[in-house]
Amino acid sequence: MTHPPPLIRRLATLLLTATTLGAMTPGPAQAETIRVAVGTQDTTINCATGGLLIRELKLLEKYLPRDGKYRDATYDIQWRNFTSGAPLTNEMVAGKLDLGAMADFPGSLNGYAFAKAGRRSLFISVLSGSVRGSGNGIVVPRESPVQSLAELKGKTISVPFASTSHGLLLRAVKAQGWEPGRDVTIITQAPEVAGAALLANKIEAHADFVPFAELFPWRGFARKIYDGAQANAPTFHGALADGDYAEKYPEIVTAYLRAAIEADRLIAAEPEKYSELIERVTGIEAEVAYLFHGPLGLQTRDLTWKPEYRQAVKTSFETLKLLKKADSDIDLDRFVEDRFVRAATTQAGLDYDARLKDYAPLPLTANDAASGQLITDPSRVAQLWIRGEDHVRHYASPEAALGALGALEGQGREARAFYAQDRGSGIKLFANQAWFVRDAKGGLSAFLLKGDAQAHAAAQGGEVLDFAAARSGTARLPAREAAR
Repeated sequence: MTHPPPLIRRLATLLLTATTLGAMTPGPAQAETIRVAVGTQDTTINCATGGLLIRELKLLEKYLPRDGKYRDATYDIQWRNFTSGAPLTNEMVAGKLDLGAMADFPGSLNGYAFAKAGRRSLFISVLSGSVRGSGNGIVVPRESPVQSLAELKGKTISVPFASTSHGLLLRAVKAQGWEPGRDVTIITQAPEVAGAALLANKIEAHADFVPFAELFPWRGFARKIYDGAQANAPTFHGALADGDYAEKYPEIVTAYLRAAIEADRLIAAEPEKYSELIERVTGIEAEVAYLFHGPLGLQTRDLTWKPEYRQAVKTSFETLKLLKKADSDIDLDRFVEDRFVRAATTQAGLDYDARLKDYAPLPLTANDAASGQLITDPSRVAQLWIRGEDHVRHYASPEAALGALGALEGQGREARAFYAQDRGSGIKLFANQAWFVRDAKGGLSAFLLKGDAQAHAAAQGGEVLDFAAARSGTARLPAREAAR
């Protein structure tokens, strides 16, 4: 046998060793394509900072990690829009979505559905809510004589089943001392079906979630007779994540919430601009979006896990068991997870614990558009959105706004919307659907419910008026003041 020369043998050995070591030494990670699939509810407009705005403004792309283990990653960003939380949950449980936004009640159902499948989802943040319960509401046809929930005994109320408004309705019925099926009939009806039924006067009342209890009255075929704040039961919409996905890609979940914080900052700074964007995408009128997202809005955008919102999740589970949609409880402390939102808040340079203690709505810092004086009493604030103007005008009182409106109309101008604050609850109202009390000095206070206005007039003195009567008794401001 002929053997290779020694030099060749040594070179061959060195080459084999180098090849073996190269195979054992880890090199650059192979590029990975990571799916980020997000379920949104565009028409549920208080989910906007967890979906619509992030998508439309490409904020997720801005904050997704690009270093460390994600240095060579490619992202496959997918967006799916839903009209309610239940089908969104179905897609998450099926592994087709990684993140999703929905309310407390369907969010709790999401946690239960994951647990039943032997898996786990996480409620990772709040997006927008009300510790008093405002946002959900009950409406009746515009011409209905009904003015309060108490007058619905013996009648039929429709509601989207398994929604947060379903939970509200059950609590409101219980507070009346009624039994569903005995004192009131509750049927399921989606918002799009209920709208047509209200318009045709085919349903006696309808309970719904954001924004339909405001949208239907705004469109002129319904009146709101009950606001969730009357139940004093916290409600919110928030974001959820597939638990396995969150553990595998915690930085991506944090990036999603970082994008939500940025969306929140943008809409707080320019609520009119982004309300218009919401309208272009969803068809939900900007005037309705501003009712929620503008200063002193109907709900407060808030990503922190306040105790009241944790309680809302607990209450939702109790309601699910009452409805026999769940036969076991869930570990609330494992389901509600704040580590991702805390990380995102820190990255944004914000103090999570300070925000956790802050219950104030988006504040209004403005001067009265007529007098130029700083507005100091938020309970009497009124606002006008004049057609053709980019920004809402703010007034210290309803009577000042009404006076300005008369003068502006005299110049051929038109109001897109007129907002007032409920004097008792503080919630934001469409003033043309409110009741007013005029005191002895001519001052006006706004109320959602006629009964509340009557009670205030009886206690404080004054005259109860509808919007038309309140307008007719308000003198016009000089045109030069209205134009300021």
